[in-house]
Amino acid sequence: MVLFTTGRGTPYGGFVPTMKISTNSELAANKPHWIDFNAGQLVEEVSMEALVEQFIDKVITVASGEQTNNEHNGIRELAIFKSGVTL
Repeated sequence: MVLFTTGRGTPYGGFVPTMKISTNSELAANKPHWIDFNAGQLVEEVSMEALVEQFIDKVITVASGEQTNNEHNGIRELAIFKSGVTL
């Protein structure tokens, strides 16, 4: 399993389950078909302990066979990366 953190959103998928973790809630809301877990909740009203518990539960669920969004959407080995400065 790959745990892929993103702050901008990337439709990346590999040959193993790739769990995309959003660093902010806006991205998670705008790209729900790409993002598997919203870590941006930490700067809102979710405690670190609760977020860690949710995250571990999600990792275990995916490791137990639940498809990640890239698997569900059929995205394999695709990444859109920009070179240079991104504003």
